[in-house]
Amino acid sequence: MAIGVLFALVAGLMWGLAFVGPLLLPDYPAALLVAGRYLAFGLVALPLAWWDRAGLRALSRADWWEALKLSAVGNLLYYLLLASAIQRAGGPVPTMVIGTLPVVIAISANVLHRQRDGLLPWHRLLPCLALILAGIACVNHVEMQALAQQPQTDLARYASGVALAVAAVVCWTWYPLRNAQWLRQHPDRSPRAWATAQGLATLPMAWLGYVAFWAWNATASQPTPMPLGPRPLVFAGLMLAMGLLTSWLATHCWNEASQRLPTALAGQFIVFETLAALLYAYLLRGEAPAYLTLAGVALLVGGVVLALRIRPRAVAG
Repeated sequence: MAIGVLFALVAGLMWGLAFVGPLLLPDYPAALLVAGRYLAFGLVALPLAWWDRAGLRALSRADWWEALKLSAVGNLLYYLLLASAIQRAGGPVPTMVIGTLPVVIAISANVLHRQRDGLLPWHRLLPCLALILAGIACVNHVEMQALAQQPQTDLARYASGVALAVAAVVCWTWYPLRNAQWLRQHPDRSPRAWATAQGLATLPMAWLGYVAFWAWNATASQPTPMPLGPRPLVFAGLMLAMGLLTSWLATHCWNEASQRLPTALAGQFIVFETLAALLYAYLLRGEAPAYLTLAGVALLVGGVVLALRIRPRAVAG
């Protein structure tokens, strides 16, 4: 379990970088950010495929189809929604909406996978979830107060950003549940090879998305300079770093965690992504978090620590 928690922590630190890209490149359309990140993921996966060739050869056609579905929903669609949400509502509020994932995934897994993983007793799980929700509420309250003090706020644009973040939560509730199901059904398979397989499955979809954006961009009234946008070196370097760290390494670490932890418990460790994203956001702002934000972080961490003490119970039948 300790190794599983460590892998989940590293995955969260890497995934937090996904929230930085749209903030560093606000002049780039979300669709170009998505295509760039996952083209880089697929290109990173190509040389790694030779390293994982034995594990990849063991995958069946059904396994590759599963990798394609996971990549489409958990990679491309999720990040398109998230990047759009961040560009419309700013960084912290979508981060907080995504921060509900530990609660949503834990409840979903406890309902859907209790026969396989065992049941985390509700009377012990609910206090942990309550602490996590309270922490999210504290941080969200601080951000909403800051938003209210901005006279030029476009409420319609902000609301659409929140709605897109909620849709991203739906995508990323489905992804870890489905991904963990495949990994637990194939304990003999390499989590690293499965991460590489998802990168290879993502590459053709990202390439088609990039070509489609380029074609659409040519007809736009204010087209983005192509092929790499107005800041090509920054864009290429950031996309390569995200492809390697935020996509491949994070997916590999999450796969390792998913094979070692019950799904309901692993889902709560996505809180590490929220904490990392908040840390990076405040570093970019160059300011210290408010006391209420720090209290919210303490509640988030406390909820996860309490969850570590829960052991699943076997369910009859």
